[in-house]
Amino acid sequence: MNWYVVHTLTGHEQKVKKILEKLIKDKGMENLFGRILIPVENLIRLRKGKKVVEERRLFPGYIVIEMEPKDEALKLVSSIPGVTHFLGTRHKPTPLDKEEVENLLTQMEESKQKVVTKIPFTKGERVTVIDGPFTDFVGTVEEIYPEREKVKVIVVIFGRPTPIELGFHQLKSF
Repeated sequence: MNWYVVHTLTGHEQKVKKILEKLIKDKGMENLFGRILIPVENLIRLRKGKKVVEERRLFPGYIVIEMEPKDEALKLVSSIPGVTHFLGTRHKPTPLDKEEVENLLTQMEESKQKVVTKIPFTKGERVTVIDGPFTDFVGTVEEIYPEREKVKVIVVIFGRPTPIELGFHQLKSF
Protein backbone atom coordinates (compact mmCIF):
# COMPACT_ATOMS: atom_id res chain seq x y z
CA MET A 1 0.00 0.00 0.00
CA ASN A 2 1.11 3.54 -0.75
CA TRP A 3 0.24 6.85 0.87
CA TYR A 4 -1.68 9.47 -1.11
CA VAL A 5 -2.62 13.08 -0.38
CA VAL A 6 -6.25 14.04 -0.89
CA HIS A 7 -7.29 17.68 -1.16
CA THR A 8 -10.52 18.52 0.64
CA LEU A 9 -12.45 21.66 1.30
CA THR A 10 -10.73 23.46 4.17
CA GLY A 11 -12.43 22.63 7.45
CA HIS A 12 -14.05 19.46 6.06
CA GLU A 13 -11.13 17.12 6.84
CA GLN A 14 -12.83 15.39 9.82
CA LYS A 15 -16.12 15.06 7.96
CA VAL A 16 -14.43 13.51 4.91
CA LYS A 17 -12.47 11.10 7.13
CA LYS A 18 -15.63 9.92 8.95
CA ILE A 19 -17.59 9.44 5.72
CA LEU A 20 -14.70 7.59 4.09
CA GLU A 21 -14.26 5.25 7.08
CA LYS A 22 -18.00 4.49 7.07
CA LEU A 23 -18.09 3.83 3.30
CA ILE A 24 -15.04 1.55 3.46
CA LYS A 25 -16.69 -0.50 6.20
CA ASP A 26 -20.12 -0.57 4.50
CA LYS A 27 -18.70 -1.67 1.12
CA GLY A 28 -16.26 -4.17 2.63
CA MET A 29 -13.21 -2.51 1.08
CA GLU A 30 -10.97 -2.74 4.17
CA ASN A 31 -8.42 -4.72 2.14
CA LEU A 32 -7.80 -1.70 -0.15
CA PHE A 33 -7.32 0.88 2.62
CA GLY A 34 -4.96 1.33 5.55
CA ARG A 35 -4.76 4.35 7.81
CA ILE A 36 -6.44 7.70 7.16
CA LEU A 37 -4.67 10.64 8.80
CA ILE A 38 -5.32 14.32 9.29
CA PRO A 39 -1.85 15.78 9.98
CA VAL A 40 -2.12 17.79 13.21
CA GLU A 41 0.05 19.05 16.04
CA ASN A 42 -1.00 19.80 19.60
CA LEU A 43 -0.76 23.35 20.92
CA ILE A 44 -1.25 24.77 24.39
CA ARG A 45 -3.17 28.03 24.48
CA LEU A 46 -4.02 30.15 27.44
CA ARG A 47 -7.72 30.85 27.81
CA LYS A 48 -8.95 32.80 30.82
CA GLY A 49 -5.72 31.96 32.65
CA LYS A 50 -6.01 28.20 32.05
CA LYS A 51 -3.99 26.00 29.74
CA VAL A 52 -6.07 24.42 26.97
CA VAL A 53 -4.63 21.81 24.60
CA GLU A 54 -5.95 22.12 21.07
CA GLU A 55 -5.07 20.60 17.72
CA ARG A 56 -3.74 22.64 14.83
CA ARG A 57 -3.78 21.24 11.32
CA LEU A 58 -0.34 21.11 9.75
CA PHE A 59 -1.81 21.15 6.24
CA PRO A 60 -5.33 22.62 6.25
CA GLY A 61 -7.47 21.16 3.49
CA TYR A 62 -5.49 17.91 3.15
CA ILE A 63 -5.76 14.37 4.48
CA VAL A 64 -3.33 11.51 3.93
CA ILE A 65 -4.65 8.06 3.02
CA GLU A 66 -2.84 4.72 2.92
CA MET A 67 -4.45 2.69 0.11
CA GLU A 68 -4.09 0.52 -2.95
CA PRO A 69 -4.45 2.69 -6.09
CA LYS A 70 -7.19 0.55 -7.67
CA ASP A 71 -9.96 2.20 -9.68
CA GLU A 72 -12.75 1.32 -7.22
CA ALA A 73 -10.76 2.78 -4.28
CA LEU A 74 -9.96 5.97 -6.20
CA LYS A 75 -13.59 6.39 -7.24
CA LEU A 76 -14.81 5.81 -3.69
CA VAL A 77 -12.54 8.55 -2.29
CA SER A 78 -13.31 10.97 -5.14
CA SER A 79 -17.08 10.51 -4.72
CA ILE A 80 -17.12 11.80 -1.14
CA PRO A 81 -18.63 15.29 -0.70
CA GLY A 82 -15.86 17.69 0.30
CA VAL A 83 -13.11 15.90 -1.64
CA THR A 84 -11.81 17.97 -4.54
CA HIS A 85 -9.00 15.78 -5.92
CA PHE A 86 -5.92 13.65 -5.29
CA LEU A 87 -2.50 15.25 -5.62
CA GLY A 88 -0.97 14.15 -8.89
CA THR A 89 -2.29 13.97 -12.43
CA ARG A 90 -5.99 13.78 -13.14
CA HIS A 91 -6.03 10.03 -13.79
CA LYS A 92 -3.08 8.85 -11.70
CA PRO A 93 -2.50 10.17 -8.16
CA THR A 94 1.13 10.53 -7.08
CA PRO A 95 2.10 8.46 -4.02
CA LEU A 96 4.20 10.01 -1.27
CA ASP A 97 7.80 8.87 -0.82
CA LYS A 98 8.46 6.56 2.13
CA GLU A 99 10.75 9.24 3.60
CA GLU A 100 8.01 11.91 3.43
CA VAL A 101 5.55 9.60 5.16
CA GLU A 102 8.06 8.72 7.89
CA ASN A 103 8.80 12.43 8.48
CA LEU A 104 5.09 13.23 8.71
CA LEU A 105 4.36 10.35 11.10
CA THR A 106 7.39 11.27 13.24
CA GLN A 107 6.32 14.92 13.38
CA MET A 108 2.80 13.95 14.47
CA GLU A 109 4.11 11.52 17.11
CA GLU A 110 6.58 14.05 18.54
CA SER A 111 3.79 16.62 18.72
CA LYS A 112 1.70 14.27 20.87
CA GLN A 113 4.61 13.72 23.26
CA LYS A 114 5.91 17.29 23.33
CA VAL A 115 3.06 19.75 23.20
CA VAL A 116 4.04 23.06 21.58
CA THR A 117 3.16 26.14 23.60
CA LYS A 118 1.62 28.95 21.61
CA ILE A 119 3.42 32.14 22.58
CA PRO A 120 0.73 34.78 23.08
CA PHE A 121 3.12 37.75 23.16
CA THR A 122 5.88 39.28 21.03
CA LYS A 123 8.99 41.16 22.08
CA GLY A 124 8.26 44.89 22.38
CA GLU A 125 4.49 44.39 22.81
CA ARG A 126 2.69 46.45 25.45
CA VAL A 127 0.92 44.35 28.07
CA THR A 128 -1.15 44.82 31.20
CA VAL A 129 -0.53 42.75 34.33
CA ILE A 130 -3.80 41.06 35.35
CA ASP A 131 -2.63 38.90 38.27
CA GLY A 132 -0.20 39.17 41.18
CA PRO A 133 1.29 42.06 43.15
CA PHE A 134 1.75 44.20 40.01
CA THR A 135 -1.89 44.00 38.87
CA ASP A 136 -2.93 46.88 36.58
CA PHE A 137 0.68 47.86 35.82
CA VAL A 138 1.42 48.42 32.13
CA GLY A 139 4.73 47.32 30.68
CA THR A 140 6.64 46.22 27.61
CA VAL A 141 7.70 42.62 26.85
CA GLU A 142 11.50 42.46 27.01
CA GLU A 143 12.19 38.70 26.76
CA ILE A 144 10.10 35.55 26.28
CA TYR A 145 10.90 32.16 27.84
CA PRO A 146 8.54 29.73 26.05
CA GLU A 147 9.91 26.60 27.74
CA ARG A 148 9.06 28.08 31.17
CA GLU A 149 5.96 29.94 29.92
CA LYS A 150 7.32 33.14 31.41
CA VAL A 151 7.92 36.66 30.13
CA LYS A 152 10.28 39.42 31.32
CA VAL A 153 8.32 42.67 31.33
CA ILE A 154 9.69 46.16 31.94
CA VAL A 155 7.30 48.19 34.12
CA VAL A 156 7.79 51.65 35.60
CA ILE A 157 7.84 51.57 39.40
CA PHE A 158 8.48 54.86 41.24
CA GLY A 159 9.54 56.46 37.96
CA ARG A 160 12.19 53.84 37.18
CA PRO A 161 12.02 51.02 34.60
CA THR A 162 12.06 47.72 36.47
CA PRO A 163 12.19 44.22 34.96
CA ILE A 164 9.77 41.66 36.41
CA GLU A 165 9.24 38.06 35.36
CA LEU A 166 5.64 36.92 35.01
CA GLY A 167 3.79 33.88 33.69
CA PHE A 168 1.85 34.00 30.42
CA HIS A 169 -1.39 33.71 32.41
CA GLN A 170 -0.57 36.86 34.42
CA LEU A 171 -0.57 39.15 31.37
CA LYS A 172 -3.02 40.48 28.83
CA SER A 173 -2.22 42.21 25.53
CA PHE A 174 -2.75 45.94 25.72
